[in-house]
Amino acid sequence: MSNQPFISIIIPVKNFERTIEKTFEYLLGVDYPRDSWEWVIADGGSNDKTIEIIKNWQNKYPFIKLVQIPNCPSPGYARNKALETVKGEFLFFTDADCAPDPNWINEMLKHFMNDPKIAAVGGEVFTLKVDPDNLVEAWCQHFRFNMVSPRYGFIKEGYYPDFPKEPLPTDVGGHKAYFFGTCNVAYRRSAMKDIGAKFWDRPTGEDMDLSYQHRSKGWKFYFAPKAKVDHMHRADLRLLRKVWVTYGQAHLPLIDKYVKKNILEITFQNLKGCPSIKIPFFFRGFIYLGNFHLMHSWALAFIIGLIAGILTENPELLIFTAISLLLTFYYAYKYVRWNFDMEPKSAFWIWCKMKYLTNLSFIQGGLKDFKKYKIFCIEPSF
Repeated sequence: MSNQPFISIIIPVKNFERTIEKTFEYLLGVDYPRDSWEWVIADGGSNDKTIEIIKNWQNKYPFIKLVQIPNCPSPGYARNKALETVKGEFLFFTDADCAPDPNWINEMLKHFMNDPKIAAVGGEVFTLKVDPDNLVEAWCQHFRFNMVSPRYGFIKEGYYPDFPKEPLPTDVGGHKAYFFGTCNVAYRRSAMKDIGAKFWDRPTGEDMDLSYQHRSKGWKFYFAPKAKVDHMHRADLRLLRKVWVTYGQAHLPLIDKYVKKNILEITFQNLKGCPSIKIPFFFRGFIYLGNFHLMHSWALAFIIGLIAGILTENPELLIFTAISLLLTFYYAYKYVRWNFDMEPKSAFWIWCKMKYLTNLSFIQGGLKDFKKYKIFCIEPSF
C-alpha cells in the first residue's frame, strides 16, 4: 500500500468519444501509485459512444468511477455531483480532451506540501493536435489557447497576487482576473470544505468563480508551469466561436457577484502596461481599447468622414477621411501581423478570419446579457 496522499481526478464529460480514450491513455502514463488514486468521470448525458468507452475501461481498471447525471445543465453541475462521491485529500481537475504530463500529480503535490495555505495549484496548458491537417487546431496552437502564462504577461512560476479587498471589473473579468481553468488545476479538499466552496451551475465561468471563492477568503494560489497538460482543442470554427461567446458571457455574472461599486474601467490595451482610467458610473463594467477596437473605430470615422465630405465638399473633411483610412489600415495590420508567422502561408486569410471571428464572438458574449445584469463589458482585442 502506497503512503502517498489519496487523490481524486475529476473529469466532466458529454459526448467526448473523439478524445476521451486519448485522455485515459495519458492518465495511465502519469507517475502515481494506482492504489492512491481514483478517476471520477461525471457524464452529463452523453448520447454518443462515451458511456460505452468508459464502461469498457472500467472493466479493466477498478479505480475508474462513473457518475451519470441525465439532463445535466452545465459542467459545473457535473463536477459538483462528482464531488459528492470523491474520497481524495486533493482534487485534481482536467477534461476529457486533455493529456496530462507524467509528472502532473507529483509536481502539484510538492507545492501543496510546501505551504498549507495553498488552496490550489495550476499548471500550464499546451496544445495536442489530434488532426495534423485541421486548421482550427493549428490556430488554437498558434494562439496559445487556454495557456496561463501569456494571459498574465508571461508570468513565471510562483504565487498569484492576493485578491483585492475591493475588486474592480478587470480584476474579475479582465486581464487581471487571475484564475485556474478546470482543465488543469488541483484543489486542497480541506480548503474547499473550509469555505463551503462549490461550482456554480451556469454554463461557463465556474472555474473563475471557484478561484475567486478561495482567493477572496485569503487562500493562496500557486502557478506551477511544469505540471502541464496538452489540450485537444475544438476542431470546428463554429464550436470554437460558441466557446468564446460563453467566455465573454461569464464575465457579467462574475462582476455582479464580486464587484460592489459602480465603476466603469477604460483600459488602453494598445499602451504598455495596459493603463486604465476608472470612472464612477451608473453601471459596472469595462471597455478595452486595443487594435481590434481601434481598427473598427477608425473605419467608422472613415465612412462618416467620406459621406460628410462628399455631401459638403469640405476639403478639411476629406483630409480627415484620408487620415482615418490610413489609421484603419495601420491598426488592421497591427491586429493581424502575427498571423504572417503561421504555416502554411497559403492559409493567411483563413488565420485572419479565425482571429477576427473568435475575437468578435468574445465581444458579443460580453454584451449579450447587459439588460439582465446592467453590466457593460467590451472585451479585449486578441
